[in-house]
Amino acid sequence: MLKRVKTDFLSVAYEERGAADGSPVLLLHGFPYDVRAYDEVTPLLVKEGCRVITPYLRGYGPTQFLAANTPRSGQQAALAHDLVAFMDALAIESGVLAGYDWGGRAACIVAALWPDRASGLVSGCGYNIQHIPGALKPQAPEREFQLWYQYYFHSERGRAGLQQNRYEFCKLLWRLWSPSWRFDDATYEHTAASFDNADFVDVVIHSYRHRFGLVPGDPAFEDTERRLTEQPLIAIPTIVLHGADDGVTSVDSSEHHRRFFTAVYERRVISAVGHNLPQEAPHDFAAAVLSLI
Repeated sequence: MLKRVKTDFLSVAYEERGAADGSPVLLLHGFPYDVRAYDEVTPLLVKEGCRVITPYLRGYGPTQFLAANTPRSGQQAALAHDLVAFMDALAIESGVLAGYDWGGRAACIVAALWPDRASGLVSGCGYNIQHIPGALKPQAPEREFQLWYQYYFHSERGRAGLQQNRYEFCKLLWRLWSPSWRFDDATYEHTAASFDNADFVDVVIHSYRHRFGLVPGDPAFEDTERRLTEQPLIAIPTIVLHGADDGVTSVDSSEHHRRFFTAVYERRVISAVGHNLPQEAPHDFAAAVLSLI
């Protein structure tokens, strides 16, 4: 059943399953996905006594901004503050944070800056905190090729393209990023409904421009952004999951992320799986969460 809770900036829509006194697990989706990515993970966790909470991120699905004048920011610090505020609103002091892509980034930041709020971390593709001061440094040509969509979003043509072709565009990313996953149209359309959010395009475009230092962030989060330039270490038990067939974040990119983690750490590479880890490999994802409880 869909629920709602208000934070300072948002009316957050979320789904909750399991016993109210179960071990809290927060499952966080990325771009361009939504809570449906966890439909097969959730029952596996509930079966083991977890309280599973899956929010729609800002700009997705039924989650709404409370005020018209709030910047439609997609910057990393905004996502992290959203997560902390959401936990506060639900009176959750601490829980296992599990996510990938945007959601994995929010989870990593909270684990790094507010470690008392995270009893464990499952992060898709490793240490996801962006180092914005180094964002304009060129990478290997193969990596630059993978990031074509981000450069497209830097232009007004890209904004117009996402606005006009959001369903086709995001479906293309699904195919490119998960080349071995054979999803059907119904599966995609179930998630694509979340892209109808009135703020989706603005939040996405801001995210991919801010991470390259091309636009300013929301002043409310500047202190946090400054702290993130130091690439803070994560001192809670962590399991990193990486799909061997990930088409946007190559599996070798997380090989040397161990240096960012100071507690118990494990990296698991999942064969024949791409970027959308929980939807492609729900049993592996659930097993990682349960090993931290």
